[in-house]
Amino acid sequence: MTIQRSSSKLETKDSEEADKNSVPLILGLPDHIVELCLLRVPYPEQPLVRSVSSSWKRVITNPTFFITKNALSLSLPYVFISAFHKSTARIQWQALDPRSGRWFVLPPMPECPPGFVCVSLPRQGKLFVLGGVGSDTESSTQSTIMYRSSTNQWSVLSPMLTPRSCFAAGSVNGKIITVGGGGTSSTRAITAVESYDPEGDTWTPVANMDTCLKRYDSAVVGNKMYVTEGWTWPVRFSPRGGVYDPDCDTWRDSSQAMREGWTGLSVVLGDRLFVISEYGDCPLKVYDPDCDTWRYVGGQKFPTGEMNKPLAVNGVDGKIYVVSFGLKVAIGKVGEVGNGDFKVEWEIVDGPEAFRDFSALNCQVLYG
Repeated sequence: MTIQRSSSKLETKDSEEADKNSVPLILGLPDHIVELCLLRVPYPEQPLVRSVSSSWKRVITNPTFFITKNALSLSLPYVFISAFHKSTARIQWQALDPRSGRWFVLPPMPECPPGFVCVSLPRQGKLFVLGGVGSDTESSTQSTIMYRSSTNQWSVLSPMLTPRSCFAAGSVNGKIITVGGGGTSSTRAITAVESYDPEGDTWTPVANMDTCLKRYDSAVVGNKMYVTEGWTWPVRFSPRGGVYDPDCDTWRDSSQAMREGWTGLSVVLGDRLFVISEYGDCPLKVYDPDCDTWRYVGGQKFPTGEMNKPLAVNGVDGKIYVVSFGLKVAIGKVGEVGNGDFKVEWEIVDGPEAFRDFSALNCQVLYG
């Protein structure tokens, strides 16, 4: 009898839950029609949609919702920027809708250590913040934190195998690769490399890089990750760099011409590597892998007079987003003109007055 009464209570609870889930999203409309309408809600308005009801929140935070939105080409790119406020010494994330010029502030990160590195899976709407220097220990951390645009929330994931700060990271074939950087005071520079699988939330060691670099910049072109230390002043030797092939789990040296022409901030559009040079009027260059040479990009010059350093850069779908002090954003529309040559046209989006004392640390592009 006791077992039967318990079973009856469970059945009643399941029935109540089923009834709750069967409540229409909007009375009088089929659920699939409502879901099609919700798919067209712009990313900045989704927090309001989630607050309407538990059933709407359940629909819009379901992973299939974002997959469907991508499949219908309804997801749009947004520029996510981490910035440092000198007066308050705090780091804040905000995002820009480049179509409307509208800004909105993200929830604060669970942890915010200096020296962290960012990498994203744009089409999945996921932003990863890795490592950094802990304020309590002044040693590098192993932290892995992820922001998901579909939920507008941060979550703490499995830690890296090696504490790191000021290193290189990139997404290759849907996995996150971390390279080099600084560790604890006892380990100093790091040659260890590891790979993160977002599906399984697991880190795995992969082939080590042969040498430590003085600083790190990286770019993923195709299914390979290119790492360089870039030029450092005073110039005493040719910069070092390597190429990681995840299919073979091997490293090789990158070409000397590629390393020596990598003279600034890198960004990848399609299968082409571009660099905004850190000298002169910051000319934009593109690397030609067939000829192993760098070519200057034609069109308009980079608006150096309006963009104060430090700069952060990212790009997607033929557009380069460069963020400067005060969170002013230069959007470069890049087009191919034939014979491997490109041209660019620049547009400036001013940052709000509230951001005038912010310095850009990192720039990522996510779809939402």
